[in-house]
Parts: sequence; structure tokens; C-alpha cells
Amino acid sequence: MGCGRVGSTLARALERRGHTVAVIDMQPDAFRRLGPDFTGTTVKGVGFDREVLTEARIGDASGFAAVSSGDNSNILAARVVRETFGVENVVARIYDPGRAEVYERLGIPTVATVRWTADQVIRRLLPAGSEPQWRDPSGSVRLMEVHVDPAWVGHTISQLEQASGARIPFLARLGTGHIPKPTSVFQDGDLVYAAVQDSRLAEVEAIFAAPPKED
Repeated sequence: MGCGRVGSTLARALERRGHTVAVIDMQPDAFRRLGPDFTGTTVKGVGFDREVLTEARIGDASGFAAVSSGDNSNILAARVVRETFGVENVVARIYDPGRAEVYERLGIPTVATVRWTADQVIRRLLPAGSEPQWRDPSGSVRLMEVHVDPAWVGHTISQLEQASGARIPFLARLGTGHIPKPTSVFQDGDLVYAAVQDSRLAEVEAIFAAPPKED
């Protein structure tokens, strides 16, 4: 649902991968974004209207993406598709990060557009230091590649976690990923990936960027 820049790009990408795609939008002119090579179905109408969804063959669908410009329309459509038509693989684009967190708790996977976009911009402006590799859709937890002061070399992963309050699910060593044990030792050249609460990001960065405090 939604044939804006995101929806049209998504539809073409899915079709290139061999999927059959139906696109719903209230504005017929929006379908021009799909290009002349698009072979899927286009349906004019409101994406949470049952008759419109039926015309788009929602009963045959294995997935549904609500990516219109309206948060309310997206979440309503996602709920109708899941609860009325029984489609499990559903995702909704949400501009308001607060709403995204609420809907995630209700079991509707969401993409919080503003936070995701901000992360992408920051990664290009600040290529060094902490880089979010993944964040949960609510934007409250992130997995980041974090700079660690060389003075931490020789300390165990358990010591890094205890000092920072973060979790280190894996690290990269000589180009190979490793899942460390608590007793694994941080070595020179290791790239550390830490799972961090978004609200503690600055604090965790500061702890890792400084030498360890000796007892």
C-alpha cells in the first residue's frame, strides 16, 4: 500500500526478485512511478478498505507492506490485513518513533522512518567511531560497531561488559566474526560490536573510548 518513492522502489525490487506484486494507492498518477516495465497489478483505492484489498488479491498474498505517507493509514491497513485476512508477514512504515514502539508491542513490525534515516546520515557524516549496524524498530536498542581504547587490550569481554553495562554479542578479528565467551580476551585490532540501549549510547561510547578504570 502506497506508491510513493518507497512503495514504487519496493514494488520494483520485489518484482525483480521474481515475486508477483500488487500496489494500492489512492492516486492513479502515482502508478507512473512503477515505470513501463512493471507487470504487476495496480489498484486504486484506500489500502485498509476490504474490497480494495480483495481486488488486490490479498487472500493470495504472502506479505503486505504499508508504506503510504500516513501513520494512521499504515497501521490500520496492517492490522486489517493481519487480523481480517490472516496475513502474518506484515510491516508498516511509521514516521513517529513513539508510535512505532507502541505498535511493535502490539505485534505489528514497524520501520521508524525518521530514526532510520538519521542513522544513515550520521553513518555517512561520521564514518569513524560508533556506527549503528542494526536497531530495533522502536529505536530503543541498537547494535553498533564501537571504538575501544587500546588500553583495553588484554581485558576480558566480561570486564568490558561489566564496565559499560552493554552486551558484546560478537566481534571481528582479522576479518572473521567471532562470538566471544565471557573469558575471551580483547586483542589489538579487534572490532567490537555492542548492543546498547539508545538512551545510554553516549555513556557507553565514553566508557569504551577511555582507558579502563583500575580498581
